Amino acid sequence: MSSLIKSMTGFGRGEKNDGIRNFIVEIKSVNHRYNDTLVKMPKHIGYLEERVKKQVRNVVNRGKVEVYINLEYISEGEVEVNVDLPLAQSYKKAIDLLCKEIDLKNDFSVEMFTKFPDIIKAKKREEDEDEMWLCLNKAVDMALQNLIIMRIAEGKELAKNIESKLLNINEIVKEIEKKAPLVVIEYKEKLWNRINELLDEKYEIDENKLANEVAYYADKSSIDEEIVRLYSHINQFINTLQSNEDTVGRKLDFLVQEMNREVNTIGSKVGDISVTNYVVELKSEMEKIREQIQNIE
Repeated sequence: MSSLIKSMTGFGRGEKNDGIRNFIVEIKSVNHRYNDTLVKMPKHIGYLEERVKKQVRNVVNRGKVEVYINLEYISEGEVEVNVDLPLAQSYKKAIDLLCKEIDLKNDFSVEMFTKFPDIIKAKKREEDEDEMWLCLNKAVDMALQNLIIMRIAEGKELAKNIESKLLNINEIVKEIEKKAPLVVIEYKEKLWNRINELLDEKYEIDENKLANEVAYYADKSSIDEEIVRLYSHINQFINTLQSNEDTVGRKLDFLVQEMNREVNTIGSKVGDISVTNYVVELKSEMEKIREQIQNIE
């Protein structure tokens, strides 16, 4: 079975630098009922958080997603050094005057200027939001691509496993379908034998009443509709797994619930021990499928 479903479990990493900054982005996702995206990034670029979340949600429809963003500056281009020339000239005039007035040797050097506060200032240049986002966007995109590759691979494995269980379920339903008509025959025989045990030989069995009782039981224990619906649900399940829909997890979860409903009805209608055993097998297989589809997007 060729499947396009995606698991909600995955990991992706992306890295991009623009000569000034280097972004490393790691994204991991696990199953979740809705889309829940958490971004952890340096505070000074927190203004880009919503852009990152939007980018993730454009690709990931369901799952708890955690995005870790690390930023490293690889160039001094982000640091700006400014010299306050008027202040330096004021310091120079003040020192010249001091030396002259108290007869000091003026051995003032450039190195001394660095000891005065506020003459030379180094500060981080204002970030260009568009440039920052251009670089980060590419790193996030790379991480998302790798995440999706892993989610698709996981989805294929889930689909294979689910397919094998669906085939097994289909075979069990066939066995129940074969057994169902025999249940009525066995009931008639058991009823006939029971009546013979209770009545003396001189009493004749009313064939009409017996026939009516058997007909009533046959109608009450008929599982034809449940069998038909089970086959239909199995086919819908397979078709959904092969569909191009973005999210199929919720639909598959609904189908499993409907299949369980039909199986429970079969179990309540037919008291035959072999059918009961088949019902137990079916419920076991469907529970395994139910657990697996909790991780399907």
